[in-house]
Amino acid sequence: MEPFRYHVYVCDQQKPEGVPCCSACGSARVIDVLRREIVARGLMEKVQITTCGSLGLCERGPNMVVYPEGIWYSGVKPEDVPELVRVHFQEGRVVERLANADPAALGAEVRSNRDRMLAAQHAKDAAGALPDDLAQTLRAFQESRVLLTAIELDLFTTVGLGASAGEVAHKLGTDTRATEMLMNALAAMGLLSKRDDTFHNTPVTARYLVESSADNVRLATMHTVHLWQRWSTLTACVRAGTAVAQEEMRERGEEWTRAFIAAMHRNAGERAGQVVEAVGTQGVKRMLDVGGGSGAYSIAFARASEDLQAEILDLETVIPIAQSHIEKAGLAERIKTRAGDLRAGALGEGYDLVFVSAICHMLSPEGNRDLLARCYAALTPRGRVAIQDFILEPDKTAPKSAALFALNMLVGTQAGSSYSEPEYAAWLREAGFGNVRRVRLPGPSGLMLGTRP
Repeated sequence: MEPFRYHVYVCDQQKPEGVPCCSACGSARVIDVLRREIVARGLMEKVQITTCGSLGLCERGPNMVVYPEGIWYSGVKPEDVPELVRVHFQEGRVVERLANADPAALGAEVRSNRDRMLAAQHAKDAAGALPDDLAQTLRAFQESRVLLTAIELDLFTTVGLGASAGEVAHKLGTDTRATEMLMNALAAMGLLSKRDDTFHNTPVTARYLVESSADNVRLATMHTVHLWQRWSTLTACVRAGTAVAQEEMRERGEEWTRAFIAAMHRNAGERAGQVVEAVGTQGVKRMLDVGGGSGAYSIAFARASEDLQAEILDLETVIPIAQSHIEKAGLAERIKTRAGDLRAGALGEGYDLVFVSAICHMLSPEGNRDLLARCYAALTPRGRVAIQDFILEPDKTAPKSAALFALNMLVGTQAGSSYSEPEYAAWLREAGFGNVRRVRLPGPSGLMLGTRP
């Protein structure tokens, strides 16, 4: 059974630099243009596109195979795609100039390439060479640091609609030679394009990393820039068992706070809808948002229920940022803010929902027991607590994002970590909560829910 008239497999295999492959020949661009052309011609219900590994014609990529006919196309360029879609998918004819016409020769070429690849793999293994994926992981910090430096300098905004390395260096006050080296690396990574001596932003960097763009996220990504120094202390932290360069959040300065809250606001904006749907607002008149940051979740809950009143508890340095978002959302009458430290003291009382997002990972197990006990005291009977955070599986090796985030807490906090579902469940029950359960959500974090009897 075939639910689509045509099923297209497009190779997007990536191999080490210098080794022929479809990705090196521009398969990503071909796939992008192909998908756009399929949408533009109204063929989404007729044509299914699937990216795949090597098809064995590596020197002649990008390659694709179209079923049910089994037509193999090679050397497909972005400018070939409109013709291919029109002729093959709309008119039902083969684009002869791109097709491999000799099945025997095609099979021989695939087998020859396969044999050479296997021989090269055996030779590398015999020589004790590192596997490509391990070597790539070891060097992954290089590309990350290139991008972080460009963000830190606000280079993409400076490039604007096009600029030479000398022009960018003059505006940024950087060294021309070094700036050109950085920009050449960014172009090699596909984050800038270069024509003659002029660099241009790509569609992605123009959309997300240029100040004038409505989707600019540079401020939020500056939080990752700030993490770099802390992660460089990981070895010392593993030896010491705690952060070796820890500062309280209120001590980290306005620039750090603004970047941190911007990053949290963006994360919350992407997840708030599904979180509110999973938690629900039925029976919730008063909500406490513990460590509510920018207020993104309180805003989402308030928008979901006109009867809901929310209160955000956070540090004095954060409250003005939250208030600006609340006012922008037009919800100042229903969302209030309160300055305070969530780590100590009563949280209040009479709440139907206490929402604790991205807080527990900053605390020790003892700190979480204490916090959840105070959450329990703040709730009405049948009131609920909702914890959103990274939640590890029982053996703490998955999901990978949560295991890595535990190290982020090691380098940045005194005793924080990622915690497992059994740990959260035990703390909630110890505090007195019943109906304890986990709700799995798409993405890196999930929910733990509990109800005060």
